[in-house]
Amino acid sequence: MQEEMLISVALGQVLSLLICGIGLTSKYLSEDFHANTPVFQSFLNYILLFLVYTTTLAVRQGEENLLAILRRRWWKYMILGLIDLEANYLVVKAYQYTTLTSIQLLDCFVIPVVILLSWFFLLIRYKAVHFIGIVVCILGMGCMVGADVLVGRHQGAGENKLVGDLLVLGGATLYGISNVWEEYIIRTLSRVEFLGMIGLFGAFFSGIQLAIMEHKELLKVPWDWQIGLLYVGFSACMFGLYSFMPVVIKKTSATSVNLSLLTADLYSLFCGLFLFHYKFSGLYLLSFFTILIGLVLYSSTSTYIAQDPRVYKQFRNPSGPVVDLPTTAQVEPSVTYTSLGQETEEEPHVRVA
Repeated sequence: MQEEMLISVALGQVLSLLICGIGLTSKYLSEDFHANTPVFQSFLNYILLFLVYTTTLAVRQGEENLLAILRRRWWKYMILGLIDLEANYLVVKAYQYTTLTSIQLLDCFVIPVVILLSWFFLLIRYKAVHFIGIVVCILGMGCMVGADVLVGRHQGAGENKLVGDLLVLGGATLYGISNVWEEYIIRTLSRVEFLGMIGLFGAFFSGIQLAIMEHKELLKVPWDWQIGLLYVGFSACMFGLYSFMPVVIKKTSATSVNLSLLTADLYSLFCGLFLFHYKFSGLYLLSFFTILIGLVLYSSTSTYIAQDPRVYKQFRNPSGPVVDLPTTAQVEPSVTYTSLGQETEEEPHVRVA
């Protein structure tokens, strides 16, 4: 159990490091080379996902083939692709209107969104220690924001703070929806299907948004090998994040992943001490270890699912083998379980003693 807990924490920190790489390359592109192209950067990532995962679905046979999936669920993935794209866009856009402190604080709104959606739609139930761990993580995030204020770290223009704050809240809400939907898909269907369909519809919608909103900015980019290398670095980190996140979510949960990502800003800050000569404060270290303590507390015990795993969609493909229930989910005793939807045969109610 202790080994699994440490693995869960470590996997989350790998995701944080990838986000750190995304942030650093974006900072160099926007501040040093004046390349403000968030939609184009997302478009590159979706194209990579399309080339790797959508083409994998295209060559599969049977019910897992791309066309078969599109016939059954195309509109659901179309909505998910649009949500994923706009979540990224809204948060990046918010930097033009509000302060860094507001973005860091309000971005934490994704955590209660994920918890509520997981509770009602994935039927995940939490224990007291989970809520304690969440509170400790958020306190650590607050400590980091306080350190930013004390050392006078650049806060941004904040010219229209209300608009910026609303953009962050909107982006955090969409992130939460996307993460919980992702967890549901990778547990009931497959990781490759999720990434393949995100690549397909994400590339489609980001291409349209790029042509309408960002084509002029793209023409202004002073292309050279350095800018090309930064775009390659950004795309590699983004592709790695999208490819690896489903693995971590299946091992842990969407809630655990979002708590782990709170350390991403701190990794960016530690890199900034050397690259951008940020001022250091001991509160940053206190913040980092506080978040890690919260993660350990959250991961120290398992969540459980309020449905019998034999009935709760059976975590299976429609025509594929049964997928094992994740180790983080345990059945709650003395609860009556019923099916969530119609099955081909009538399923009896199951009572677990």
